[in-house]
Amino acid sequence: MKLHRITAILIRHLYLYKRSFPRLMDIFYWPIMDLLVWGFFSAYLAGTNLDDFNVVSVLLGALIFWNLLSQSQKAVSVSFLEDVWEKNLLNIFVTPLRVSEFLIATSILAIIRIALIITVMGALAIFLYQFNIFQFGFYLIPFLINLLLFGSILGIFIMAILLRYGQQAQILAFGFIFLIQPVSAVFYPVSALPTALQYVAAFIPASYIFEGMRSVVATGSFSFSDLFLAFATNAVYLVLSVVFFYYMFARAKRRGSLLKLE
Repeated sequence: MKLHRITAILIRHLYLYKRSFPRLMDIFYWPIMDLLVWGFFSAYLAGTNLDDFNVVSVLLGALIFWNLLSQSQKAVSVSFLEDVWEKNLLNIFVTPLRVSEFLIATSILAIIRIALIITVMGALAIFLYQFNIFQFGFYLIPFLINLLLFGSILGIFIMAILLRYGQQAQILAFGFIFLIQPVSAVFYPVSALPTALQYVAAFIPASYIFEGMRSVVATGSFSFSDLFLAFATNAVYLVLSVVFFYYMFARAKRRGSLLKLE
């Protein structure tokens, strides 16, 4: 056994961390996100009367809705990323296909995925936990629409980043959404956050969506203010994300980089 050979292998792996964003995320990003989310949730529970806290309704409902948001974002961004992997973007855009048609098609794909996911998860929740997400009826539909819209907005934004940086930014298609999870009020209300982060949450549509959904699931009440703010912030981000995508797409065409995204 030679120490210099062991050292050589160790240094070889350490050098990879210097320019590997995914490896650095494994050390810093994911542990910090987990600590923030479950730390805030623990602090929220500490100040809550557990006799009035329906764990199944609040947590299972939040988990289902968070998966819907995550999957709607991935449906848009990962479908684009697959074309990057296959070097197929140029083949798509040399056709008469318009950018608007491409964005609408990916958004419809997100709707199809969401419909399948909510059906499967809803059925399993009933079978395994006797929790019927469908019992809340039409009250949840406006928030689900906003959830799907916000997921698509995130997907469009990530596609624009991929147009600029190619596959080196592909980790964003899988991890970006978790960056906003701590301030999205998924498992706890915005009031459980520190004051500074509450101001951040005010700019995140998901915080209004999950607050409104939690109100419907936990108390059966419908929050028009949360619904209005969710629509308003989504409308702003939709315009910004589409404009940003058009800009990055025009830039990629001008530089001839659609074929060379890697």
